Amino acid sequence: MKFSHHLEATRSVGTNPSSNLGACRKGPVVQFCVWAPFAEKVEVHLIEQDIYLPMERTADGYHKASSELAPESCRYLYRINGSKEHPDPASRWQPEGVHHPSAILPTEFEWGASDWKGIELSKYIFYELHVGTFTAQGTFDAMIDRLPELKELGITAIEIMPVAEFPGERNWGYDGVYPFAVHHVYGGPQGLKRLVKASHSMGIAVVLDVVYNHLGPEGNYLAEFGPYFTDHYNTPWGAALNFDEAQSDEVVRYFVENALQWLDEFRIDALRLDAIHGIVDRSAQPFLSLLSRAVDELASNQGRHIHLIAESDLNDFRVIQQREQGGYGIHAQWTDDFHHALHSLQTGQQDGYYGDFGSMADLAKAYRCGFIYEGQYSKNRKQRHGNSSASLPGEANVVCSQNHDQIGNRMLGERSSLLMDFERLKLSAAIVLLSPFLPLLFMGEEFGETSPFQYFTSHTDEDLAGKIRECRQREFAAFGWKEDPPDAQNESTFQGCKVHSLNELTPDQHVLRDFYITLIQMRKSVPALRELNKDLVAAEASESSRLLVVKRGSGQEAIYILFNLGHDPVPFPHAIKEGRWQCLLDSSSAKWLGPGRSIVVTVDTETVGSMLLAPHSVSVFCRDSE
Repeated sequence: MKFSHHLEATRSVGTNPSSNLGACRKGPVVQFCVWAPFAEKVEVHLIEQDIYLPMERTADGYHKASSELAPESCRYLYRINGSKEHPDPASRWQPEGVHHPSAILPTEFEWGASDWKGIELSKYIFYELHVGTFTAQGTFDAMIDRLPELKELGITAIEIMPVAEFPGERNWGYDGVYPFAVHHVYGGPQGLKRLVKASHSMGIAVVLDVVYNHLGPEGNYLAEFGPYFTDHYNTPWGAALNFDEAQSDEVVRYFVENALQWLDEFRIDALRLDAIHGIVDRSAQPFLSLLSRAVDELASNQGRHIHLIAESDLNDFRVIQQREQGGYGIHAQWTDDFHHALHSLQTGQQDGYYGDFGSMADLAKAYRCGFIYEGQYSKNRKQRHGNSSASLPGEANVVCSQNHDQIGNRMLGERSSLLMDFERLKLSAAIVLLSPFLPLLFMGEEFGETSPFQYFTSHTDEDLAGKIRECRQREFAAFGWKEDPPDAQNESTFQGCKVHSLNELTPDQHVLRDFYITLIQMRKSVPALRELNKDLVAAEASESSRLLVVKRGSGQEAIYILFNLGHDPVPFPHAIKEGRWQCLLDSSSAKWLGPGRSIVVTVDTETVGSMLLAPHSVSVFCRDSE
């Protein structure tokens, strides 16, 4: 795998591409390459042999060496200017953690014969999970055993929270400090490859969450090697990365090569780019644009479906806009407005950023457009926010009712199952899964997992741990929470977040899971639901009755979805008044543990006037074939 250096750019990216970063085995020879422009002299310290290999310095600050003396899994460090020794900034493997030597990867992984080329973006149904808490064992291999239940659920892609090597044994993953290395506790690089291979064999794509806006504080030695960071900008999580100042081309190379490693060497199908609003880059050809171009080139060369999905709170269509038109060329983005509109209506929460939402009109607009804020004033932000999302296709929006942030940002990490009753859980599921966007579920959501998902760490630096506690308290104060949050450093906080297995579920939880299965099957089988064309979506809402009427599709394939978000029954809407309509789904039926069916299977002008839609219910209608 090599980083493409044929980008038509005014800046030179990766000016010395003759070898990949890090330690790469070429037959019996291991090639070492590190960018360290701050160092006049760098040596490779082979730990077991206690040998120091001199490295040749290039004019642009790369240091290189080759050796046949490094056996498989050999540990090594880089010695800078004859004194300090640190792990490899592009280490592929940190078998003992962030403060210990890097290791050379084992021999090539056996992928076997496969015709897997990925799946089209429009077919993605995401299942976000955290490796450490998804199973009791907290490993990639343990995850493989749960893939059949995700296949049965109808999931088409698992989205894995960051696995880059972080300090300690437990972490959300956003404190990673070795972007190229797979966390050793999870199973290391070989374990991740086994998971990808198993997922593809079941027709499930793999999405990996990567962090290109900062690195974590503990075990972060990159500043010792070169100008990876800048003090011209700040992020809420740590020093900003240098993407637009002197020597930033090599920083761009570092992170683009990292992305291509996951997509090529590990055969990952898509990358979720964490919080790109935390990346400041004033370049005429910014990092994100160069990244998307390199990824598109890889996909074209390999004949694969490969996607980039951004997390952005900017409501800026330029994230998705084509590069030729001045955009970044990212393929999809998380759309927070949809979640906020839904959550505020379902829970009544109005503090923090939820204060900008809460009307049925918001939810209707989210269904039609994706973005709600398209330039109007935001009370929470105290400024205008967003631009038009009219040009964004449906598959450019990833929507959810829960994700790791929205759960973990609560002081106690409560999931929706502890904030809503059973009827509203079903309703939220339907609003997401029947939308004209790409749906995302968070692990355990499909059966109403009751374990929280709280923030957890295992830093060895107690001063740092104390600062994290203080920071969390300040964050929650903005939401009006005055209590102390759970201690992120306490292992019991982590253990309490473990997801239950299917054989531990209650009967009600099994019913909820079956309801999710039914919704996903409908999404895949009903033509109007498969089509993600926003031009074929109409949504109207009533503030008084809290009824949302959605029409998907056109002609004989049109369907109506009726969402009652209110506490009271509401009359059947006049939208469906001509012809005969068949009810495909009624969440209020006894089958789904609802209050009892109030809708006949076939609806026509004679029966519509006598029917009521149950509180917190969803019903779906298609034209009757007879």
